[in-house]
Order: sequence, then structure tokens, then C-alpha cells
Amino acid sequence: MAQVIVHPKIALVDEPLHIRVTGLLPYQLVLLQAKLTDEKGEIFQSQVFYKADEGGEIDLEHAAALGGDYIGIHPMGLFCSLKPKKLLSRLLKRDVLNSPFLVQLSVHDSQCFFTGSSKFLKTSETVERWYSAPGVKRIQIREGRVRGALFLPPGEGPFPGVIDLFGGIGGLIEFRASLLASRGFATLALAYFAYEDLPKAIDILDIEYFEEAANFLLSHPKVCLVPTIGIVSVSLGAHIGLARAVFLKQVAAAVCINGFYFAAEHIIKYRNETIHPLNYVLEGIRINDLGLMALSNVLENPQEETNKHALLPVERAQGHILFIVGEKDQNINSKAYAEQAMEQLKRHGKSNGTLLSYPGAGHLIEPPYSPLCLTSWSHISVRPLLWGGEAIPHGEAQEHSWKEILKFLKCHLSPASISKL
Repeated sequence: MAQVIVHPKIALVDEPLHIRVTGLLPYQLVLLQAKLTDEKGEIFQSQVFYKADEGGEIDLEHAAALGGDYIGIHPMGLFCSLKPKKLLSRLLKRDVLNSPFLVQLSVHDSQCFFTGSSKFLKTSETVERWYSAPGVKRIQIREGRVRGALFLPPGEGPFPGVIDLFGGIGGLIEFRASLLASRGFATLALAYFAYEDLPKAIDILDIEYFEEAANFLLSHPKVCLVPTIGIVSVSLGAHIGLARAVFLKQVAAAVCINGFYFAAEHIIKYRNETIHPLNYVLEGIRINDLGLMALSNVLENPQEETNKHALLPVERAQGHILFIVGEKDQNINSKAYAEQAMEQLKRHGKSNGTLLSYPGAGHLIEPPYSPLCLTSWSHISVRPLLWGGEAIPHGEAQEHSWKEILKFLKCHLSPASISKL
């Protein structure tokens, strides 16, 4: 009798699984399927053909997929290649503490691919993918102007402090913060617009708001007794994260994923300093045959002399900066921008920047084994936005970059590292 064997069946989402199928006929061709239903009832699914070995087994750590959503040896490919049944949907976990994503792994006779009939189902197993470890605590934050959710790791602490920022999606996104807390960081998921009593839209990026958030985090008794924090940020959030590293001495480590190193759409203001944004080049918008919009070429060249007013003085950052970019980002020209920021640091004799660049990765680089979001709706656009990327290389980038992010934060938020700043 066929059987799916998964270890572990209950795990954090950033943990790989060992998936095996046993009890098949020798060299039998089967269809492996992963299916996830999110909190809104939207279905995400992947399907891949595998052939059993001479003993009637398939071990995804060694067996190559023959066709379907990917080919080759990719032990977690079923997860990385999950695609929404309803086009333009993005997988986002909202309730990060109380429920996991349930993923059904099933094995079917290969004919199932054409008929979809359940009579071809041979066996299945359900795994739990959690965004928070047992003992992680969530505290709703409404302190002064600051709005967000603080996630504390299990244990007495104190723990290194990190602020987590997302981009133009707005609101409060918590799944990465809860996962960072599960890895030992007291993490504040910070909202900065379109949430509670915060502004509905962004007019000016006031860095003093983010400074207030940093001071709140540093004052918490569960946060390490050193005067510095880390930042993990993506897209517009990475733009803010870099600005915070420039203006705020509290930032010892800033992770900037696919962002700008200049004022891109909004004025950046900190106390008596103001940086004005670049202008849009509307003719740089690209719309493909499916009506998906790419925005990677809609800003003026920041390197032109007339645009130097928009540049962030990245050389003033006292902490360390980790730039992470996807080379197939269709939303921001992120690789070029990160390279230019690194060159700006170099020109000023600074060596506190590191760049990780991933071929095949798109804009939304998230924790490991998250499915690629190639395109989705955004409130900033009348058309769906193209984020870019290819499922397998994007998945590999997420797996590698997450390990590097955790290593980077642990290295630069340790008391020994702080004393050298």
C-alpha cells in the first residue's frame, strides 16, 4: 500500500521537510500534489510527476521531478511552486500564533493530471506549517504614535531587538516578525500607514516616527541591554530601513531587501533634514501581453547630477547593511540600486555594506519555502503588478538569504559586536 512519509509533520515554515513515498510499483509514474487553503479560502496548489525507483519508493531528497511545476531534484519544490487557483492572489498568513497553514501532500496515479478525479488518489498526508514556535508571545503595541505588534521569544531573555518593515501593502504584516521571534529575536512588526489611526496613505516618510519605535523597543525589559537594534525590511520598507540606518545611531544591522537608496516616491524627513524624491518617468511603465505592469524603469536615473538631491547619504550609516536583491525583480531596479549604494559606500571609504544578489529571484523575497508571488493586485495600481522571479531559483534565494539574514543579525547584534561600533 502506498504511503507518504513526512518528517517532521509539524514544523516552522522555515524548516525543510523530508518527504518520501513508499509502497509503489517499481518504476511507477505518479503525480505528487501539494494543496494549501489559506485563511480566506483561496487554494494554492502544485503538481509534479515523479517515477518510483526499483523498490517502489520516491525520496524527494534524491529523486528528480520529471515534469509538472518543476523538474530536477528540489526537496521542497512542492512548497516553493505552490500557485494560486485564483489568479493574482498572494499567500499571506494573518493569524500567526493560533493556527498553522495545513498542507495536504497527496499521491495520485499519473492519469489524475488530465481527469482530476479523486478515484486516482493513492495516499495523502497533512503537514502543519507554523509561523511561531511554542512559547512565542504577541503584544499589541499602541505607545505614543507607534502602532504594531511585538513578538517575544520563549524564555527569560533579554533578546536582541529587531524591527520588521513591509512595503506598499500597508497595514500590519506579522508573519516574518513572529518567525524572527521564533529564532530568538524580540521583533516589532511595525505599521506605518493604513492601520488603525495611522495615515491612510503616505505623504512624508517621517523618520522620527521610526525613531520613536526604536526607542520603545530599546526600552522594553525583554530587549538586550545594548543601545542598538536590527531592521529587516523589504521594498518601500527597505527604503525606510536604509534611511533609518543613515539617520539613527540605534541601528546596528539593517537588512534591505529589494529597495531604493534614494527618496523614490515620498519626501524623507528627519528633524531639520529633508530629502526630495525623484520624478516618475511614466513612459518607463511596461505592460505585458497579460496586462501585468512592471515598474522597474519608472524612476529617473539617480546617478544623474540633477538627481543627486534624492540620494540618501548611505556613507553616514554607522551600523552594517545587508542588501538582498533579486535579479529578476520587475518592480524595482533593485540590483542596480544596491550596486550603486555599495559604490557610494566604497567611495567614502566605508566597508560596512554587503550585497547578496540572486539570479532568478523576484521582488518579494520572503522566508524559506514560501511560494513565489509572481504577480498580484496592489492598491497603488489600476493593473496587477508584476513582481518577477522564477519559482525554483526564487525559492533557493529565499532559503539561502534567510540563513544569511539570521547570521547577519546574530553577528551584529551581539554585545561584543556592538562595542566595536
